Amino acid sequence: MPTPNDTHSASPTPPRRAIPRRDFVKAAAGAVVAAPAFAAASPFASSIARTAHAAGLDSVRVGVIGCGGRGTGAAANALEADPGTRITCLADAMEDRARACRDNLAGMADFADRAQVPDDRCHTGLDAYKRVLEADDVDYVILATPPGFRPEHFEAAIAAGKHVFMEKPVAVDGPGIRRVLAAADTAERRRLCVVAGTQRRHEDSYLAAMNEIASGRIGEVVSAHVYWNQGGLWVRDREPHHSDLEWQIRNWLYFTWLSGDHIVEQHVHNLDVANWAMGDHPVSCMGMGGRQVRTGPQYGHIFDHFAVEYEYPGGRHVTSMCRQIDGCAGRVEERIFGTRGRLTTRPGFAVVEGADPWRFAARNPNPYAREHADLIAAIRTDYINEARRVAESTLTAIMGRMSAYTGKEITWEQALNSQQNLVPARLDFQTPIPVPPVAIPGQTPVV
Repeated sequence: MPTPNDTHSASPTPPRRAIPRRDFVKAAAGAVVAAPAFAAASPFASSIARTAHAAGLDSVRVGVIGCGGRGTGAAANALEADPGTRITCLADAMEDRARACRDNLAGMADFADRAQVPDDRCHTGLDAYKRVLEADDVDYVILATPPGFRPEHFEAAIAAGKHVFMEKPVAVDGPGIRRVLAAADTAERRRLCVVAGTQRRHEDSYLAAMNEIASGRIGEVVSAHVYWNQGGLWVRDREPHHSDLEWQIRNWLYFTWLSGDHIVEQHVHNLDVANWAMGDHPVSCMGMGGRQVRTGPQYGHIFDHFAVEYEYPGGRHVTSMCRQIDGCAGRVEERIFGTRGRLTTRPGFAVVEGADPWRFAARNPNPYAREHADLIAAIRTDYINEARRVAESTLTAIMGRMSAYTGKEITWEQALNSQQNLVPARLDFQTPIPVPPVAIPGQTPVV
């Protein structure tokens, strides 16, 4: 299966954010030069995070599957997370991306000695991921391909006995979610650690905010509003030599079989926070959306805006909005409403307004490195498996997309048991891959 050429979409730069998730790695220019900021324990961190450096010099060997911006960035985060990490293997469908990743990592002054990957360990092609999983000198793999390939790569990584860091989202459809859940159970039985790229779960400001909810500071949680409204994203021009597959991989954001649409690929972060605050996943949703501005063929067939109302157990509701349109007001945050107050969260920021005000004022170490530190600590001394949780957050986003595409109310069971497999049955660089029509609410069927 292919691996990506670029991996996360552009986003506004939230406060106190380190190693931007959607930028090509900038560590070589000095973005990552200091010792890990999270080495000092946070009172809000898990016991796993607090033991991250218990065996700091023990070697942990990392293979990277997907060498675009996020794969390269995640590799840099792993190197930052622990002085014992080494990058030993790379794989990408595109040779230029694998080599660019290797060159960027090898050019990072602070980590270059732990990121020297020889030619014979730099794999390319549609089955390149298999070479990484076959390697004896890989303790955990970074899965940073377009999300449509995540279920197969995760399944294969667990079958190969590897610990896993996998980017969100982890699937684009119900069949993919079911594969991830089955592999998650296998990982549990085999005691293979899994951490997902929902980095808010590893960020002190969010951990502190959720502690405040648990303490009762805002009372009983009754509803929430979550947002990822931003401007447009990058697009790659199609070159004359590009096959359908190469062009779509290089522009993977704009094809639902690769990204899940931006409600799944990007807004999953905010929906994950909603599930976290609500303590459950939704039971149903009603959504709307469309393609108002990004209408040209270079934008594939995805929507540029969504609005979804989710119903949670107990009759509680979450309103979700996401948009990628230039010239509009931006907002990337979560607002959690309780019977005694309102909690507002975004990266590095958490404030309670109401009867018992509170503001997060502690240090907020780099959560992108922290998630790797938590994984490494668990591999050494403990156990962690976030696969089921991130699968549920991904399915929350998928059901929102399904509702907006069809104009129908969608239940959790419908989304989970859907038979619609979006990934083309045959993938190679010769077979045509037609672009699906843009969904039309009221006409596109629920499958």
